[in-house]
Amino acid sequence: MVFNEEVAKRVAAKLLEIEAVKLQPHKPFTWASGWQSPIYCDNRKTLSYPAIRYKICERFCDIIEDRFDSIEAIAGVATAGIPHGVLVAHALSLPFIYVRNSSKGHGLQNRIEGEYHAGQRVVVVEDLISSGKSSLSAVQALREADLQVEGLMAIFSYGFQQAIDNFAEAECVYYTLSDYSHLVEQAIQANYIKTKDVTLLNNWRKSPETWPH
Repeated sequence: MVFNEEVAKRVAAKLLEIEAVKLQPHKPFTWASGWQSPIYCDNRKTLSYPAIRYKICERFCDIIEDRFDSIEAIAGVATAGIPHGVLVAHALSLPFIYVRNSSKGHGLQNRIEGEYHAGQRVVVVEDLISSGKSSLSAVQALREADLQVEGLMAIFSYGFQQAIDNFAEAECVYYTLSDYSHLVEQAIQANYIKTKDVTLLNNWRKSPETWPH
């Protein structure tokens, strides 16, 4: 869920402005999964804009202050969640660790990198939530290492029901700075898309695996 309505609108507007998010309802992108999609999101672009990355960090810190108590460390999800996680950890003077998508195939074969201890209270930082599976895989890895995951924060979510269900099943609280609904709203206001395209865009979010059929 979005943490704050006004923040969600401002972040969506900025993502569109710097083309970290692109909407092409009539010329869809093809995801690695093979899905056809009217949206492509690359939040790594926010790192190239100091004012925007600073604001994202501030808003993440607001979430921690408002929704989470006594956090002892920040955990980033590799790879795109790492830089934003580092910024938040630095701003709050907290330790930082990160979670690989799989264990290293050599050396210590770590999946979690950095110094941590059992029982440590952590918040996970992610850049994007689609189905939620990769984010929750990181959460599970932290839990298996006996860390106490208080919740997860992300810049953006597509708002898929599948993700909502997956987080509920995993009993993991999550907050996003913005989401697909607010993005579409801001895209209309900025004349980035036409009002007649809204139904097409909303149908994708409801059934992305079969869209546009």
